[in-house]
Amino acid sequence: MRHPYLPPPYPPPPERSAELRRRFAEEARSERPDLSALCLLIGAETDGSLDEAGLDAAQAELDRLAGELPYRPGGPAAWADAVRRLLGGRYEFHGTPGDYQRLESSLLHEVLRRRRGLPILLSVVWLEVARRAGAPVYGVALPGHFVVGFGAAAEQVLADPFEGGRVLTGTDAELLVAGAAGTPLDPSMLEPAAPMEIVQRILNNIRAWAAARPERSDVALRAVELALLVPSHPARLRYERGQLLVQRGQFVAGAEELEHYADLIEVVDESAARKVRQEAGTARAKLN
Repeated sequence: MRHPYLPPPYPPPPERSAELRRRFAEEARSERPDLSALCLLIGAETDGSLDEAGLDAAQAELDRLAGELPYRPGGPAAWADAVRRLLGGRYEFHGTPGDYQRLESSLLHEVLRRRRGLPILLSVVWLEVARRAGAPVYGVALPGHFVVGFGAAAEQVLADPFEGGRVLTGTDAELLVAGAAGTPLDPSMLEPAAPMEIVQRILNNIRAWAAARPERSDVALRAVELALLVPSHPARLRYERGQLLVQRGQFVAGAEELEHYADLIEVVDESAARKVRQEAGTARAKLN
């Protein structure tokens, strides 16, 4: 449905949205979640113009790019260099500061089209292309900046897709972490990120983008509702959903969600639960 006052993307119609969410929930709960499929489902739920043909085309593009990588180029350093030459060099995938202001930078199909995006989405491209070609690759969720790793811990090579796949030295990684988090680099930060951890972080980025743009509460609500389909999601997402529903004028549904959240936290924080119930009461009063 198009909104006369908002720029695209516009959401899919309700039946399409319900089907996309069903598939997202099923994939998120599978034994081995498919990262590219989940990212594309986020894209389709955010951008109603992404139809089934578009989903297939995005997967085909990842397959095509993987087919251009050399066969078993060598160890982790050789893999990192081969992927950098292809994606960062030949196809010029990279990021710029302006990409942080664009919703498209968090949508995989748009990142494949524009060859620009946030560090985590560019990393998804690196991961999915390299994985298809047989590389020992995984995501590395450094505080504030996502990168990719090649090889086991003892021979790990880190690459930064946001900078075209530049290989990071130990000092580079330390500076990234110090700049983003103000803390030293801990070895635990270099461990592989699980697919659902990556998906949650992408949804967090979309929510953060929308939070800075109150007129796009529709985007925030869809991101929250997808995040609620992820196993072991934070309970506070229900509070956020309740607030968004109230903000969008759905006072009864918002109040019910706030009351549900109050029930969840009452055992551990009675005072906070009471405040949330007051918010729910205020929301219901807006109906009068």
